[in-house]
Amino acid sequence: MDKKYVIRTDASISQPMTREEAIKKVKEYDQQGVSAYIVSEEESNRIKEGEFRAPKWS
Repeated sequence: MDKKYVIRTDASISQPMTREEAIKKVKEYDQQGVSAYIVSEEESNRIKEGEFRAPKWS
């Protein structure tokens, strides 16, 4: 099963889509000057429930 991703903006959360679709959509948002980022569908569900897990960069 392919992993699904969603696009999050300040105003909305997209429907789940493939990685390639998500990347294309984020590029479109960037051209429009809209801040958007990609998260996995699983992470998006955690965010909706108030369980955001901050990324660890080290």
